Parts: sequence; C-alpha cells; structure tokens
Amino acid sequence: MDYEIKTQGKFNYIEEGEGEPLVLLHGLFGALSNFSHMIEYFRQYNKVVIPMLPLYDLNILETSVGGLAKFVHKFIEARGYQNIHLLGNSLGGHVALVYLLKHPEAPVKSLILTGSSGLFENGMGETYPKRGDYEYIRKKAELTFYDPKIATKELVDEMFEIVNNRLKVIKIITLAKSAIRHNLGDELKDIQQPTLLIWGRNDTVTPPMVGEEFQKLIPNSELEFIDKCGHAPMMEVPDEFNKILHAFLERLKTQPTA
Repeated sequence: MDYEIKTQGKFNYIEEGEGEPLVLLHGLFGALSNFSHMIEYFRQYNKVVIPMLPLYDLNILETSVGGLAKFVHKFIEARGYQNIHLLGNSLGGHVALVYLLKHPEAPVKSLILTGSSGLFENGMGETYPKRGDYEYIRKKAELTFYDPKIATKELVDEMFEIVNNRLKVIKIITLAKSAIRHNLGDELKDIQQPTLLIWGRNDTVTPPMVGEEFQKLIPNSELEFIDKCGHAPMMEVPDEFNKILHAFLERLKTQPTA
C-alpha cells in the first residue's frame, strides 16, 4: 500500500490511524516497506507514525546515533505526541535507547526493541564490498532473515543502490561505526519505561544472547523469542510479531500508571 508522506518543517513522516502514537524507527538499510504489515494492523488501534530518519542528510559531525536521537527528539516535540509507544528495529532501537537516556522526561509510555544494536552487532563486515558486487549484497541481505526468500529482488536492489552511491556509503559506514562505539551496557539500568524485547531466535546480526543481555540490563523488560526468524521479525513473521506486540500494549492499558 502507498501511504501519504506528510511534511512539517524539515520532518517527513507517515501518520495513519488514531489513538496512542506507535512511533516506528527503522534501521540502517530500513525502508517503509519494513513496516507495511505493522501499519495495516496497528492503524486500527493506534496512531502509527514513521519519521523518515535522515540517514544521509545530516552533516558528517551529526551523522551518529546521537545525531539521529536528537532528530527524533525534535520530531516528537514538533508533533506534540503524548503517551508514545516507541519501537525501534536494529539501529532504530539504538536510536530509541539513546533518545530515552538523554530525555528521561520524554512522553514515552513504553519501549519496544527488535534486533536492536546498542550492545553488540555483526555489521556488513569489516570492509564494504567493491561497488558493483550485486551477488555479495544479495547474500548479505539474505543473511538478515531466517528464510532467504524474504530478501526480494526489490529489497536487494534498494541495498545495492545505497552501496553504489559513494556519499550514502560514507554515511552508512559512519553510522555503523558510531553504533559500535556507542555501547550502552552501563546506561541501560536507567531506562524507566516498560520494555518489550522481540527477538528472532535465528538472528545472526544481533544474536539471541543480545536479547537476553538487554533483558538482564533493562529493569522493567520482558523478552519474547520467535522461532525460525532472523533480524527483522516484523517483516519475516508479521502475524506473530503483531500478536506479541498487541498483547503487550493491551496489558499496559490495565496497569496503573506510576
């Protein structure tokens, strides 16, 4: 489905449905298509919001996890959202964590992480492939999923276009290095929000032990594993992912607020 991309100042975003905002942050190679199943399902219950993260548009000094977290902070302030459920996949989870740690007063009711960086991740590898190596990119895309067929030609083409654009590659490498440097292990104890961790049992980018470590370090957190699933559960097993998330959001409604 095509969604209207709305604009407010320098922010481009999608906003579908009504209710408490469910704000979705995509990862390094993320696209709107990653969240299409979520939009369709949760727009019945929530205001589903996806800001377009400026992965390639920040100046080089701001091209970092912290720079993206600052962008999210300004976006949420500009839109005036309250009672937000903030979800991040991969780098998007890392950005969500840094935003919450820097802004403990943020109007965020719950946090949902899936395949999040911030503790440990296997990236694209130590070096970037020679430009033009389509087969290498296809194999890397397939490794993201338990079922390699999820890495459609369209998805591989999107990644291939990015790594063949010199400026985009520089920004991607800069962000990836920033994520590796910005380890949050010592800070996660300060996350106050109820947190749901949804992890693919077969995630090779942020393996299951990463989900377990997040659960150990984030005080009010719960961990759900999905079998036969890789790094992007909301794409690979959307029905199961949506069911787990919906049950969590429903439980929050019955809990007294602090």
